Amino acid sequence: MFNNNEWLEQVSEAVIDPERDILDPHHHLWPHASMGYNIDELLADTSDGHAVSQTVFMECGAAYRKEGPDFLRCVGETAFVAQAASIARAQKAPTQIAGIVAHADLRLAELDDVLDAHEEAAEGLFRGIRHAGASAGGIEGLAIPGGSDRNLMSDEAFRAGVARLGERGLTYDTWLYHFQINDFVELARAVPATTMILDHFGTPLGVGEFAHQKEAIFEQWKEDIERVAACSNVFAKLGGLAMPDNGFGWHDRATPPSSDEFVEAQSGYYQHAIACFGVDRCMFESNFPVDRLSIGYRVLWNGLKKMTMDFSEEEKDQLFSGVARRVYRIDAA
Repeated sequence: MFNNNEWLEQVSEAVIDPERDILDPHHHLWPHASMGYNIDELLADTSDGHAVSQTVFMECGAAYRKEGPDFLRCVGETAFVAQAASIARAQKAPTQIAGIVAHADLRLAELDDVLDAHEEAAEGLFRGIRHAGASAGGIEGLAIPGGSDRNLMSDEAFRAGVARLGERGLTYDTWLYHFQINDFVELARAVPATTMILDHFGTPLGVGEFAHQKEAIFEQWKEDIERVAACSNVFAKLGGLAMPDNGFGWHDRATPPSSDEFVEAQSGYYQHAIACFGVDRCMFESNFPVDRLSIGYRVLWNGLKKMTMDFSEEEKDQLFSGVARRVYRIDAA
């Protein structure tokens, strides 16, 4: 699915600010038998010129166990990623997986058992949980339709699970759609002691019924992001706008975008989020390999560096690595 190297290689750029340390806090891995993006493919991307020293894996339903209690099958993914991390360590690769955000159904009575199992399987890398809130319902035209319950974030058992994460010193990541952002605000207000990370800007959609509403959605999104930023326990993960469902259409073109085109098309989202949250609560992410369908790794990070050309060195350090290390409790390499 992600074997699009020939297409991506049509855009060739020199690496900007090649010594800038990067912690990529959001990528996925899948066994070669499924999606075909495992540790070798990740390391090929992260070693393509930028100084990506560390990463955080984000749950994606990969390598679940096929046996045992249903609620523990997700632990197979954590074991799979821990093995990938051990391969990178053995190779002394320039990029190391430094954290794992796993999946658990936060509504479960057995939640602590699941968290304990992730802790054991992760070999010291377990940092938090993502139980995504994205609920596509009857929306047509989505490449990656989220299947969560529409009322998940107001569910009392779910909120209790999110609170339990905070009690155990774990983070909560979420992926949801733009029309669910206010539901997330209510969750963040209800569970203020848990550190939460909003992935992908809240995924403003731009396909199907939303294809001709992009400007209106953007204006409403700006107001909604201001409300999220008012919740001091929430951090913003900035990236993931090159998914097909965001509606930029790059994946269908004969050639991928350059970093200049990326900046022109998406900088408004980045600049607004940074203005609302501040650099001390934002982190840049790749969302690879999903965003790889639309843009190359080198080009993506070049674009992020272009967006922040006028930022101070301290501000850049926060966005490219510092905030992610603080939120996910990761020591510098």
